[in-house]
Amino acid sequence: MSTAERLTTLTNRILELERENKQLHESVAYLTRKLYGRSSEKTSALSKGQMSLFDEAEAEANPKAPEPDLKEVKGYRRTKFRGQRAEILKDVPHDKRLCTLDERDRSCECCGTDLVSVGEEFIRTEIEFIPAKVRAIDYYRETFECRACRKNGEPYMEKSPMPYPVIQHSMASPSTVAWVMHQKYVNALPLYRQEKEWESLGVGLSRATMANWVLVASRDWLAPLVDLMHQKLLGETYLHADETTVQVMNEKGRKNTIDSYMWVYSTGKHSQRPIRIFQYQPGRGGKYPQEFLKGFKGFLHTDAYSGYNRISGITRCLCWSHLRRNFVDALPKDINSSEATLAGQGIRYCNKLFEIEKTLEQLSCKDRELKRLEQAKPVLDAFWAWLHSINQKVLPKSKLGKAIYYALNHREEFMNYLKDGDCSISNNLAENSIRPFTIGRKNWLFSGSPRGAAASAAVYSIIESAKANGLNPYKYLNFIFSELPGVQFGQNPEFLEDYLPWSADIQTFCK
Repeated sequence: MSTAERLTTLTNRILELERENKQLHESVAYLTRKLYGRSSEKTSALSKGQMSLFDEAEAEANPKAPEPDLKEVKGYRRTKFRGQRAEILKDVPHDKRLCTLDERDRSCECCGTDLVSVGEEFIRTEIEFIPAKVRAIDYYRETFECRACRKNGEPYMEKSPMPYPVIQHSMASPSTVAWVMHQKYVNALPLYRQEKEWESLGVGLSRATMANWVLVASRDWLAPLVDLMHQKLLGETYLHADETTVQVMNEKGRKNTIDSYMWVYSTGKHSQRPIRIFQYQPGRGGKYPQEFLKGFKGFLHTDAYSGYNRISGITRCLCWSHLRRNFVDALPKDINSSEATLAGQGIRYCNKLFEIEKTLEQLSCKDRELKRLEQAKPVLDAFWAWLHSINQKVLPKSKLGKAIYYALNHREEFMNYLKDGDCSISNNLAENSIRPFTIGRKNWLFSGSPRGAAASAAVYSIIESAKANGLNPYKYLNFIFSELPGVQFGQNPEFLEDYLPWSADIQTFCK
């Protein structure tokens, strides 16, 4: 090998090591930020000196200006308004407590004449906390007899009707099962901690018993409703989907450490019948959404996971929040570097698109579609042209390079939201629906069995659908467990329609 060739080889090796070193530094900075930094994706950290493509006022800001005094910052203290306390307590029952003189003290200190009340004066309002109480209800059934028939030698007796139990041969009541579910799946309170709370109330209720209540009640009464909502969901035009990991014990043929998945499917933002359905599956393969969404034809909002490509007959709309997040992750530690300028510019393009969406929220579907073509399409064209212009200037394996590749590789799916005014620019709806599950997972950590994971999916489906329809989840669960056990929906499936979260009676009694 000649000296020139050797020099070229060494030069290339040095450049390669420099690139590798830069990528490693970038990875360390990214992981450190994820571990110790704030999770917010707000872009206030971007340098004031970077020119904004869409906001000239931002470029005019003086980064050396003195920090304002606390009193100069508008909104640094919560604003009070007349009647604020009444507004906060408008849905709370009020009891009047009159403070009066004792009978022995109702005499004039000057002449001894009896005092007469001349009016009342309002002083203040306080909130009183009433601790939970537990009581046991012993059911008796009364029997009636016709004495005339008995005299005639034809005895006739009739027993009074009984409310159906939510769980056969159990001391569980509708309110008890509803509260156990509410505590675990709304308040993220694990069963072992609920066990201690019941103990403090004088009831030795084991976590195993509560787990069995959840399994049986969800199987018998919640699962039929979820199945019906699934049918309704497939008839929608716009859906959202997302998935997250869950650890499930005792899965057949699998180690306990292997990740399973909880999937969520949601109707679109403008649906008249909001539905959120959770489904437990042992894996993340595309066969699971393919099977669940069989028969659906419409727009599906997701992240870029390739598994959703197995679903035929749909139009995929990818999430611009995910795309924006990639540029946020690409922001280097040195905010004044060239990479920060480029990543910041990508963020600003995304921010502009979201700002446009905010101004179109109140428009009709058709008007929103036309306004998007008028206002968002030019920004999108500029964004794609900008990506192509910098694509060759960025290291492909860097965070910024991966963000650019992610965008260009899925350009068509990112543009699909322009096809219909009721499509969404992001998949935030599904992400927000699955967030209560991820919060609960931090507390209860895992499901004890596949049956338990399936039961949890049914409960989350009912609770999140209740929230989406403006219901109180506990009231809705209590209503289902109180009323549905006596309904013959097995022979008459149409009876279940009255128990869906948007039905008139549910909206009346479960707010």
